[in-house]
Amino acid sequence: MIFSINFALFCLHEMDAIRAKEWKLFILLKDMDDNRAFKTFTILHLPLYAILLYSFISQHIISFIIIDVFLIIHSILHFFFEKHPSNNFTNMYSRMIIYPMGILSVLHLLGLVLS
Repeated sequence: MIFSINFALFCLHEMDAIRAKEWKLFILLKDMDDNRAFKTFTILHLPLYAILLYSFISQHIISFIIIDVFLIIHSILHFFFEKHPSNNFTNMYSRMIIYPMGILSVLHLLGLVLS
């Protein structure tokens, strides 16, 4: 259940990422015009989502571990980019999506290790 909630938070974050123009934080996308960067940013999520959904359906334990570790690192990176001039995730709504992902990932990993 923890992992399902966390994946739902990840999906919410990706929707919020479009609002926040997260591509402006990426080296290869930041200098593109917004329309092109938006299209590139969103289309890159297609293989990401396909791989994630396949791994969930297949229930590969290593996939859950990799995703948990990714979400922990992801939360830490957002913390370190708090002061970045192009960071539009500084509102409470965005933070209440981003940081719980890291916390839930730690809890999920602990559950995997202890079971």
